[in-house]
Amino acid sequence: MKMVSFNAYRTIGIPGVHYIKPEHMFKEIETIRQADIVLFPETWQVPALVYGLKKKIFPSIETLQLGFSKAEMTRALWTVAPEHVPYTEILANTPSNIEYILETFPYPFVAKEVRNSMGKGTFLIKEEKDFYEYAERNEVLYVQEYLENDGKDLRICVVGNQIFTSYWRVGLEGEFLHNVARGGELCFDFIPQEACDLVLQVANELNINHAGFDVMVSGGKYYILEFNVLFGNQGIHSKGLSVEQAIYKYLLSEFMPPFPTSPITSNKIIS
Repeated sequence: MKMVSFNAYRTIGIPGVHYIKPEHMFKEIETIRQADIVLFPETWQVPALVYGLKKKIFPSIETLQLGFSKAEMTRALWTVAPEHVPYTEILANTPSNIEYILETFPYPFVAKEVRNSMGKGTFLIKEEKDFYEYAERNEVLYVQEYLENDGKDLRICVVGNQIFTSYWRVGLEGEFLHNVARGGELCFDFIPQEACDLVLQVANELNINHAGFDVMVSGGKYYILEFNVLFGNQGIHSKGLSVEQAIYKYLLSEFMPPFPTSPITSNKIIS
């Protein structure tokens, strides 16, 4: 199987991969034409690869396109699991919409930038001044209710059509965010199966095949906050797990026949 990757870091453990810098895509287009599958393209490359070159890509086109924007992601989640999405408003940044948000959401509430990850661009709005500062920097108002929790959330990672791993992210005392990149600690114990089942169901319905889902438990209910296509590997590597090997196994099962093609039977009659 001929594979081209546009992300060396994400595919370094996968055998037989030819790496191409994204900006060199059109210089090496003949190599790409010969590839059976293209791995980890950037979002801007997807239309040319899928619609122009008719290439199979990993992660799936749904994963990359929905993962690019929290707004599009949330709208997709509304279609398949609306009861597991925090109350959210996605509005244009206008004076009337700012007023509507301030009248609708009790403090504190959460405001996010539609294109960011690892806890960056996520803000706890405690007073009116905080929201006006957020609104000054964002054309789209993405606002969610604040969910009461016990200082932790779940990261559930999907690779292919299976749960690859899952763990709790426990935030520092008094911290709003639980991300590992923001000082959160990991715990791999007592992962609720119901949360994993929910994530796998949603991933299958949306055809998401490489993502880390952030799930909050609040009031005895599971809420999907968002998912990150390029999820962090710190916690995964600490357990001796290899995402690359899981990806490779999935690619072989999905894009390679399980056994050699049988010889074509001759129609010649032997007397």
